[in-house]
Amino acid sequence: MAEPTLEALPLFPLSTVLYPGSLLPLRIFEVRYLDMIGRAHRDRTPFGIVSLTEGREVQQPNPGAGASGDGYAQEAFHDVGTLASIEVLERPQPGLLLARCRGTRRFRLLSQQRLKHGLWTGRAQLLADDPVLEVPADLEPMALTLHALLRELDSQSAGEPPIPPPHQFDDCGWVANRWCELLPLAPAVKQRLLETDSPLLRLELAADLLEGLRRRET
Repeated sequence: MAEPTLEALPLFPLSTVLYPGSLLPLRIFEVRYLDMIGRAHRDRTPFGIVSLTEGREVQQPNPGAGASGDGYAQEAFHDVGTLASIEVLERPQPGLLLARCRGTRRFRLLSQQRLKHGLWTGRAQLLADDPVLEVPADLEPMALTLHALLRELDSQSAGEPPIPPPHQFDDCGWVANRWCELLPLAPAVKQRLLETDSPLLRLELAADLLEGLRRRET
């Protein structure tokens, strides 16, 4: 059975990659996103996080666009992203929203459209969730090391832990995604890992990248 398709999904291009299960804090002050985030919170609907390949997170004017342009600098982004749902939304002052969001499902854009005020929307097909897959014996050190790392991060955190429970150290996809978000990798590498459909392969790739980082540090 084909996965569901979302019509006119609001998109939020960022210079980062969001994985299913990851937390994402957002500080929103651009007009194009204030209404979009407010409606998503009110209606309890998701929006899509996509990683930029061209342009900046904050919309830039393009004075040279002329009458045929929309007045904004060029923006482009990858066609595979992750849905984000808003868990907490605060309004500390007019024109500013603070949101805590969580990644849910991956999607692939089938088409995209830039509206007059600069907001992007897209027609998106949801991608299959990772199957539940036990971490194989040869990759168990990745789960054990992650467990120790999260304990250390929790002890250093004055507030909410960076990766709050529930933890799933026996699930291949969950362990892979946590390493993908924690490792200091270039956005293009993180994007390739996001686009890797097999959670086992994603974890194997993360293990290779972690080993490479360790070798460079010695």
